[in-house]
Amino acid sequence: MSCTDSNVLPVADKAAAPAATVEAVFAAPQPAYGLPRINEPAPAFKAKTTHGDRSLEDYRGKWLVLFSHPADFTPVCTTEFTAFARAAGDFADANCELLGLSIDSIYSHLAWVGNIKEKFGVEIPFPIIEDLSMNVARAYGMIHPGASDTSAVRATFIVDPQGILRAMVYYPMTNGRSVAEILRLVRGLQTSLANGVATPEGWQPGDKVLAGAPKTVKEVDARLKEGLETTDWYFSMKSLG
Repeated sequence: MSCTDSNVLPVADKAAAPAATVEAVFAAPQPAYGLPRINEPAPAFKAKTTHGDRSLEDYRGKWLVLFSHPADFTPVCTTEFTAFARAAGDFADANCELLGLSIDSIYSHLAWVGNIKEKFGVEIPFPIIEDLSMNVARAYGMIHPGASDTSAVRATFIVDPQGILRAMVYYPMTNGRSVAEILRLVRGLQTSLANGVATPEGWQPGDKVLAGAPKTVKEVDARLKEGLETTDWYFSMKSLG
């Protein structure tokens, strides 16, 4: 692989994904291009970054926020990167790594990172993928096949420690993301997966969570006896710990 290339690995047969081992997910062959889907294996990749080579497998055992930006040296992207940098410790506390991406060279990334440190006093602690080939961007649906504009949209992907895509959010080029909301979503996903619950609108760690709605008459009867804060048979809340 050349120093200006980012290679996306092919993906495994999706029918086998639910039963796949962690090793199979990270080694799985995947289609080169296409929009990924939530609760399926995230597209595998190997790429050059500002911190050396990185692959999806490198993040096994940790949560990953992979986020793209249209271009280096642009105002909205600069505000996002400084916000991600300031929140990097909070993401680390949540066992979550950050990984940026744009269709720019390593040299452009390094110059921009240096400029942000010089002009804004913020050091960028996370790696940024060089994706001149657009392979990673296309595999994650950041650029539509055949598009003439090589700028990636503001896309954010949250991958769990087993390599499963748990959430993805797209923003237009003109509007910046809320880093606080992305962190909230990571924590919410972790809470839901660990406890088999849902989180309500605006949920924050420590808030009450939602129990799943009963699906049978028997479950309805059981729910009413569980001692939860039940407003009606389908709506119950509880505290965790």
